[in-house]
Amino acid sequence: MPIVAADPPDGLMLDATGASHLHGGDTAFLDDLAARLAESGTAARIAMAGTYGAAHALARFGRDPVALVAEGAEADAIGMLPLAALRLDGDTVASLNRLGFETIAELEATPRAPLALRFGSDIGRRLDQAFGRISEPIEPAEAPEIIRVTQRFAEPIAAPETLTRYTDKLVAQLCGKLERAGLGARRLELRFHRVDNRIEQIRAGTARPTRDHRRLVKLMCDRLDTIDPGFGVETMTLTAQSAEPLGLQAMSSLGEAARPDVAALVDILGNRVGEERLFRVAARPSDVPERSVVRVAPMADATTLRWPVHWPRPPRLLVRPEPIETMALLPDNPPVHFTWRGTRRRVKRADGPERIYGEWVTCDAEMLGVRDYFMVEDEAGARYWIYRNGDGEDAATGTQAWFLHGLFA
Repeated sequence: MPIVAADPPDGLMLDATGASHLHGGDTAFLDDLAARLAESGTAARIAMAGTYGAAHALARFGRDPVALVAEGAEADAIGMLPLAALRLDGDTVASLNRLGFETIAELEATPRAPLALRFGSDIGRRLDQAFGRISEPIEPAEAPEIIRVTQRFAEPIAAPETLTRYTDKLVAQLCGKLERAGLGARRLELRFHRVDNRIEQIRAGTARPTRDHRRLVKLMCDRLDTIDPGFGVETMTLTAQSAEPLGLQAMSSLGEAARPDVAALVDILGNRVGEERLFRVAARPSDVPERSVVRVAPMADATTLRWPVHWPRPPRLLVRPEPIETMALLPDNPPVHFTWRGTRRRVKRADGPERIYGEWVTCDAEMLGVRDYFMVEDEAGARYWIYRNGDGEDAATGTQAWFLHGLFA
């Protein structure tokens, strides 16, 4: 999840680590961002670098409206920029200019001790931040209504069992706040502020709004082994990045069997393998088989739309129908045999055809398109869903080629 922070007086800082590849890479990401800002009538200068200090310097003092710096090339990219690009105060910049310093490269090549003796540690800190020698904490902009709890420590902590214990305490406090607000958490973020100003964080999501203490603790603690506490953690902050109203649940005392709740299992699997890999399939209004299926969230509400019951559908539908070689008596007879993926299969039983017409509202080429589907079984008992592209007589209805589209269990 990208982090956005204010860069006064008129800038924004975006930590896009791990996100730019979703937009085609860093270059495409910057170009798309510049285009969107231009369309909205906003004049902007954009820079991306491995450090906040270098990106800030190029965006405000660089020549190019869009700049991209390769990792480790910050020194060459900002070396010739003026000293003001280091975010030093005006008096310090003026004093350095009087001493003959004009560019960042000149300041970087100067021994630190005389500079620190006269100007303090601020110059060295800004240089180290710009060149990535020390980390620079980012305070993201967050909506005030977001629920969060914080734990500060008099002495830094680092032991795994200590981190686990305070994670449990923070979750308990957060659940109390969620209960008072009538909300349930959908997405949590736990930040560990280390003594070296570096921030480690873990995130977890839930399939449904919840404030179940045990479930949320398990989700967060399952990822604690990914945290590097370094020399110690001085602050922990748990935030409910997304929360939704949590309604009441009806309970029966008539001896009815409780309905199994798989939400906890979905949460565990989703946070281990990725939420995007968990889904259910649901019907959508279309006669064309590959268009009649849509992915929905694992815990999404049930839909009333159903697939046709008079013709069975295979549990496995191929991503793309695969061509097969057949021998069949046209126009309505099933194949006598077919060859798929180099193996010839003799048809023992068959049912069909089920005629499916093209959807002219989707594509003009489907105005006359026809598919004739057959469910066939080979001598080994395996069943397949195959179709002929066309009605077997009129070439305008299709190429008359055969395809395998699905497999039955």
